[in-house]
Amino acid sequence: MTTRSDDVNEPVIDSGQADERPEARLEKAVRVAEQALIEFEIAVETFRVEVENFSRLHHQKLGPMYTRLDELDALIAEARAARTGDPEDLRKAQEARAMVLPMPGVDELFHEWMDADGLSPEAAAMLTEQPVRPPKRVRPGEEARKLYRDLVRKAHPDLARDEKEQARREEFLTRVNAAYGRGDAELLRELTEEWAAGPAPEAARLSESEELYARLEWLAQRKELLSVVARELEESAIGAMLRMAPDDPDRLLDEIAEQLLAQVSEREAELAGLVQ
Repeated sequence: MTTRSDDVNEPVIDSGQADERPEARLEKAVRVAEQALIEFEIAVETFRVEVENFSRLHHQKLGPMYTRLDELDALIAEARAARTGDPEDLRKAQEARAMVLPMPGVDELFHEWMDADGLSPEAAAMLTEQPVRPPKRVRPGEEARKLYRDLVRKAHPDLARDEKEQARREEFLTRVNAAYGRGDAELLRELTEEWAAGPAPEAARLSESEELYARLEWLAQRKELLSVVARELEESAIGAMLRMAPDDPDRLLDEIAEQLLAQVSEREAELAGLVQ
C-alpha cells in the first residue's frame, strides 16, 4: 500500500487544544493577569499600611526628641551669640529659635500626649532614663493579614464586569481596607462572614476578543500605576527606614532613639560649657 509523503509529516493535534477557542485561551490569560494584579495590589496596600503605621509611631515616639534637639540647638546658638556679640552669630541664633517656635494650633494637635514641656510621656521617660511604655505593633498581626488577603482575593472589584457589582465591591473593600489599616482582626472576621452571606459573584461570561484585549491593556496600565505608587512608598524616607528592618521595625526605632539620646547628651554638654 502506497503512503503519501504529506501523510507521514502530518502533525498530531491534541483534541483538547483543537476544541479550545482562541477566545477561551485569551479569557484564561485575562484571569491570570487579574489574579496577578490583585496579588500586587495586596502587596502594595500592605506596604502602604506598614509605612503609614511606622510613620505614625516614628512621630509619636521620636518627634518630641527631635524637638528637644532643635531647642538645644537654639539655646546653644543663643548662648554663643551672647558670648561673642557677633552679628552673624546673632543671625544664626534668631534662625535657630525660629525653627522651634510653636505653630498655630499645635497644642490642639497634641494636647493629649504633650506635657508642659512639650514632651510625650514616652519621650519624657526616655530622656530621664525611666521605663518606657512599649509602643503598639507597627503592622497588623498574621491573622489580620490572612483575613485581608482572602477578602481582597474574593471581593476585588476587578473580578466583576457589572458596574453595580463593581460599586458594591468597592464599597465593601473600603471597609476592609480601613479595618486592615487598624489591624482589627475581629472586624475582618465579621466582614468575612458578611461577604459569605452576600450575593454570589456573577458567573464570568465569555467575552469577545476585542473586549479581552482591552481588558489586558487596562490591567497592564493599572499595574504600571501601582508600580509608581510602590516606588514612591519605597523611596520615601519612612519607607526606606522600614525596609532597613522589615522583620523588626520596633527595634529600628529603639536604635534611632538611642542615637538621638546620645545627640541630646552631646548638645546638653555643649550648652553647659557655653553658659558656665
